[in-house]
Amino acid sequence: MTRSTTTTSMNNFCTPMASLRINSGLSSSSPFIAPNPNPSQRQRQRLLSKASLSFKVKEGWRHSMFVNGTPVLKDGNLRINGKDALTDVPGNVVVTPFTNTSAFVGATATSADSRHVFKLGMLLLEASEKEKGPTSDDASTSYILFLPVLDGEFRSSLQGNSSNELEFCIESGNPDIVTSESLRAVFVNFGDNPFDLVKESMKILETHLGTFSIRETKQLPGMLDWFGWCTWDAFYQEVNPQGIKDGLKRPFSLFSISLSEGGTPAKFLIIDDGWQDTTNEFQIEGEPFAEGTQFGGRLASIKENNKFRGTTGDDQKETSGLKDFVLDIKKNFCLKYVYVWHALMGYWGGLVLNSSGTKMYNPEMKYPVQSPGNLANMRDLSIDCMEMEKYGIGAIDPDKISQFYDDLHKYLVSQGVDGVKVDVQNILETICSGLGSRVSLTRHFQQALEESIATNFKDNSIICCMAQNTDSIFHSKRSAITRASDDYYPKNPTTQTLHIAAVAFNSIFLGEVVVPDWDMFYSQHCAAEFHAVARAVGGCGVYVSDKPGKHDFKILKRLVLADGSVLRAKYPGRPSRDCLFNDPVMDGKSLLKIWNLNKCTGVIGVFNCQGAGSWPCTEKESSVQENVDSVISGKVSPADVEYLEEVSGKQWTGDCAVFSFNTGSLFRLAKAESFGIALKVMQCDVFTVSPIKVYNQKIQFAPIGLTNMYNSGGAVESVDLTNDASSCKIHIKGRGGGSFGAYSRTKPSSVLLNSNNEEFKFSAEDNLLTINVIVSDDWSLLYMA
Repeated sequence: MTRSTTTTSMNNFCTPMASLRINSGLSSSSPFIAPNPNPSQRQRQRLLSKASLSFKVKEGWRHSMFVNGTPVLKDGNLRINGKDALTDVPGNVVVTPFTNTSAFVGATATSADSRHVFKLGMLLLEASEKEKGPTSDDASTSYILFLPVLDGEFRSSLQGNSSNELEFCIESGNPDIVTSESLRAVFVNFGDNPFDLVKESMKILETHLGTFSIRETKQLPGMLDWFGWCTWDAFYQEVNPQGIKDGLKRPFSLFSISLSEGGTPAKFLIIDDGWQDTTNEFQIEGEPFAEGTQFGGRLASIKENNKFRGTTGDDQKETSGLKDFVLDIKKNFCLKYVYVWHALMGYWGGLVLNSSGTKMYNPEMKYPVQSPGNLANMRDLSIDCMEMEKYGIGAIDPDKISQFYDDLHKYLVSQGVDGVKVDVQNILETICSGLGSRVSLTRHFQQALEESIATNFKDNSIICCMAQNTDSIFHSKRSAITRASDDYYPKNPTTQTLHIAAVAFNSIFLGEVVVPDWDMFYSQHCAAEFHAVARAVGGCGVYVSDKPGKHDFKILKRLVLADGSVLRAKYPGRPSRDCLFNDPVMDGKSLLKIWNLNKCTGVIGVFNCQGAGSWPCTEKESSVQENVDSVISGKVSPADVEYLEEVSGKQWTGDCAVFSFNTGSLFRLAKAESFGIALKVMQCDVFTVSPIKVYNQKIQFAPIGLTNMYNSGGAVESVDLTNDASSCKIHIKGRGGGSFGAYSRTKPSSVLLNSNNEEFKFSAEDNLLTINVIVSDDWSLLYMA
């Protein structure tokens, strides 16, 4: 049994943006590239599924803080910073200036309806044949952002049509809620740095809309910094107490060991689907399983099912239910957090209508109706199964949803549960007929959910899932973690690279509002290292869903420290600037680079996603590209790491020490320099980028971190200089055991680990200094010049 795909109304996940840029000098009759008049499924995915469109523009567009570049309509063209961006703009399109660089775009119609598709006109585009990179003319490039937003009761999205035109669609999701105009459907802004552009745009919208909060203002759940285990792919719905205990510590046999015994103890646990008290009238005992019937199951009560009642603890005493089990595993396996799964409506099929345990929430049978945009983009098995003449969903009365969440979460807290993973959040956009618009219904449920989390749990302890639609994102006031991809499908080899690329590109948008969740993965799998490296640079939670005893500790020990903590990077991992307009999955030539920062260093993950799958990402196997080179080459530069100045400081020489995890090699580069890399299909590497600083006017030094970890620099907490009359001392604080590495222009006179002299190795050939750190927790190094 596998889970459903993630449906988010033309916003499932963002495939890579087209390799196009707006030409600052073209007229409407000049050559341009626009959407294919006969788009393939892959091209439709690219045109219809974006949360936003961003285009690179040439030097003539360069943003100036002293020039008013507000987008305006003039002579049928949308002009941004004095240049035409859209031509042949229809007369019903309206532009409302907002700031010096931004505006809202909308349109009017001749009649009122619950769904409109408005043409915006032709985008002036130019194929970029010159290879772009951090050492080329990116500094003179500007970017334009088209971001569909919420306008009153309507949600907007971008799409293309068969006439090579850009369109936006607005929809209320309810045939009774209609309009003839939407004047603020698309937010348009431009700037020099694509990441600053998205960040500043989201800050503007946060203030203007007042319905969501940006990530940096939210409380982050503590589980993000600890290694976790999720029961889903280990057991699916057959999860049970003994299986969970086996996975946490007890070996299945003499030839397999648990996560704890292997040196990578799980500190947080997600008990996924399969623990709840449910019934399913569509699954008849003795009859063969029919795919899709699992989504007909309904919640009978807020309590646990019989599997989690009457379990036996280690002391051989009969336990009374979920509470005793949770307390038992926390005590015996040193778990810090235990989360459980539930759906937004309780379960996939909602609530049982007349059950004594659910009737107080007034459930009503509803049959989802999917948006035409959804249906044109990608089908969702779970929603398909709930549609008319199938299973339907026992939807909770909106007036009772606060009571339902409070009752459920209060009960879970009484059982020792620390948080929840809330799935199937996209269901609201399909059942709002008679309940208001999809926007207002989502707002109501989101507020009730977040209020219950804040009231009952201590740590903002929620992971949102199937919640990438902008209805949910633009109402995320407190929730700080949201899944940024479709499911992880371990049985489908053609989705592994797509998963990584989709999350990276989605994080450009989602990462401004939440910490993107990369989902679980198997550590013992053909793509295990691919996924592990992505989590190492993703700035996300790290958790596996291994079957008990089925672990690759070589990989896990590169992610997880001995105390169960992880070296989480500072920001959501996103594609490097020169990857934004490439397709790293299907163009046959591009590598995917994902950048991030730590407290003292930068990090770049490089992935070859070519030749292993094709868009769209679905549960079923897709075709694999033919005639793709077995090795793809590219360039990597310290400049791929955005905001490197945050960790470089005033003492920076302008050069960086770059360490390759795969080869163990260290080399020195100026920030603008680059080096070549070649990777086979589904191969990856991680590069730690550490600014080389001058200490005491003579010592040049840069910490690398624990070179045995994928995100080496994540182990470095701080670097400080101490001077006295006799020597220059560099004080490094860090955590975790392993081999600590650093760049040093000269050989140190001595190194102290926790105030004790420590042997070290120094290579004059590449200036690599290494020390064996044998402690497993916090440590302090003193470099003596």
